[in-house]
Amino acid sequence: MNFVKIKTAIALGVLNLFRVVTYKLGIELGFNKVKKITGNLADGELFKPYKGLVNNLECNKQWLDNHTYLGVTVKNKAIPSWHQSCLTQRSAPSHKPWYLIADFNEQLGDIKGVWEASRFDWVIGFVQKTKCGDELALDSLNIWLADWILNNPPYFGVNWKCGQEASIRIMHLALAAILLEQTNKTSIPLLRFVKAHLKRISPTIMYAVAQDNNHGTSEAAALYIGGSWLSLNGDSDGVKWQQLGIKWLENRASRLIETDGSFSQYSVNYHRLMLDTYSLVEVWRLKHKLPIFSASLYTKLTAATHWLYCFTNSECGDAPNLGANDGARLIPLTSSDYRDFRPSVQLASLLFCQALAYKGDGGFNLPLLWLELSRPDAFLIDKKSKDFDCGGYAFLKNSKAEVFLNYPKFKFRPSQCDALHIDLWLGNENVFRDGGTFSYNAGQKYIDYYGGVKSHNTVEFDEHEQMPRLSRFLLGDWLTTHFKKPLVVNQHSQSITVGYKDYYHCEHIRTVALLSSSLIIKDELSGFQSKAILRFRLIPSNWKVFNNSLVSDSCTIIFTADVHIERFELTSGFESRYYYQESEIPVIELEINKPGIIITEVKL
Repeated sequence: MNFVKIKTAIALGVLNLFRVVTYKLGIELGFNKVKKITGNLADGELFKPYKGLVNNLECNKQWLDNHTYLGVTVKNKAIPSWHQSCLTQRSAPSHKPWYLIADFNEQLGDIKGVWEASRFDWVIGFVQKTKCGDELALDSLNIWLADWILNNPPYFGVNWKCGQEASIRIMHLALAAILLEQTNKTSIPLLRFVKAHLKRISPTIMYAVAQDNNHGTSEAAALYIGGSWLSLNGDSDGVKWQQLGIKWLENRASRLIETDGSFSQYSVNYHRLMLDTYSLVEVWRLKHKLPIFSASLYTKLTAATHWLYCFTNSECGDAPNLGANDGARLIPLTSSDYRDFRPSVQLASLLFCQALAYKGDGGFNLPLLWLELSRPDAFLIDKKSKDFDCGGYAFLKNSKAEVFLNYPKFKFRPSQCDALHIDLWLGNENVFRDGGTFSYNAGQKYIDYYGGVKSHNTVEFDEHEQMPRLSRFLLGDWLTTHFKKPLVVNQHSQSITVGYKDYYHCEHIRTVALLSSSLIIKDELSGFQSKAILRFRLIPSNWKVFNNSLVSDSCTIIFTADVHIERFELTSGFESRYYYQESEIPVIELEINKPGIIITEVKL
């Protein structure tokens, strides 16, 4: 195991490890200046009365007379309790300096439950209502903000602990200022508040960068937006933060976004968070006529937009529940469901592709309307089958089905044991589905289940995981695709073959062929000691077992094998489509005890 840890550390990158160690020593020994900063806030309302034209656009009502946490709405008009978890109702420390608060507190539970209200999603709903002529909404907004400041003095309490959380607040405040036309001649209290956040974010940006994930993109965006915001209002300190933000926005796009558009986190929702971040940066840049970024950055963002377009179901806006999912949605300008990715795709398509992804007047256009962006006449080309070879995804499509296949091409750390997972969509129905995440800190059993092989549509060998778990967020012995036949598309069929060997030398080779009226999945399994279990996690429906077949209103599935099937059982499992929400789903399991081939045929 020590060798596995060393090998994994090398895969993470020596420079990133140096950044993490330097950060932690800096906090521990006191030479990181983040422990010495002070926030000089000013009394008064953050947002001035709105004097612009009133519009009649649809508002995001998820925080109006409600609290909406992690995509789930509950009736509550009161100002949130800023240190109470929406998940466990337990309270976090509020009077300690943030760096003295532990990263994980088993008594509190998942810290995201405390952070959720302090991301300031609710700011946007109040601003939209103000824009629609409700003067009381602006009063409520300023009252809530004043209450937050009173209960979260810089830099005390858990809500100052994470640079990304501070960055999300900045981005939501900036979006609000755009809507209220207050980015110039901004109130002194709001500028001081923004500056206090930039002082918190900038000294720890290298730690964020070391994660090679959305922390770096979010914090770079906040530095760019916040720094230029200060500069626009005559504060010369803003220039250094703006330049630092530009540097890391360029760097992170270059490093974390592959040429095929795949993102470093191997997650659909984190891909959306990254893309929304860059979309908001671009909106800010356009609104203030700031210099354009490099051509290479826009090339990467164009590719990232096409990636999310492929993965988003055009009928319902949902997407495969692939990879880690923390419940984030950055640009809350619509009341659409959290799992509707179309507003993000439509906005990014306009900004980075100069075309629209979706036709018509659906709610996916609301971000464009609220931001007063002119819509082009051009549209993205229809989705086509594609092998995203840099990120390790294959997308197969015909008139009846969309199929997504994961295969291991890990340049960055994987978060789940989902190699060769397959997602099947028939229209807007997700027939073969992924498990999700549930929580990062609800107990080891949840981390093991949702991050493990049982939560995916693939094969489990000898009751061990595809990759050993070294810590809460780190897997070891990263898999590599050792066998592959490229995606082949012709008039009648599409097919791809990929395979891996795990650290126990168990081998799984999967061939996926999408025909005009069926989906064929061929799984060649070998190298295991006692058993291999093939699972498909199914859409809730009236599934019935007939011999080695499954029948429901959605489709018929037929299973065959060249060896004896020891067990064929319709059982149950769990999925988490929203963070900290769990529901039961049917799961079909096939077990074999000898090397062999299992063929799954789905009648479309």
